[in-house]
Amino acid sequence: MKEIKLKTEYITLGQLLKITDLISSGGEAKYFLQENEGKILVNGELENRRGKKLYKDTIVKIFDEEYKMI
Repeated sequence: MKEIKLKTEYITLGQLLKITDLISSGGEAKYFLQENEGKILVNGELENRRGKKLYKDTIVKIFDEEYKMI
């Protein structure tokens, strides 16, 4: 599990995709999430909203990789 250190209260799912280099710009988030629907989990629940807020201790699973917000 990779840890993502938050510098603010939260980041959005779209920002996480950019931080992890899965997308190169924020504008790609919507399309990435549509194309990979059902493959992204936030705290064990399916998620497809790029604006979903990720707070400390949130765990995001994208494909087979897990990220924990710290």
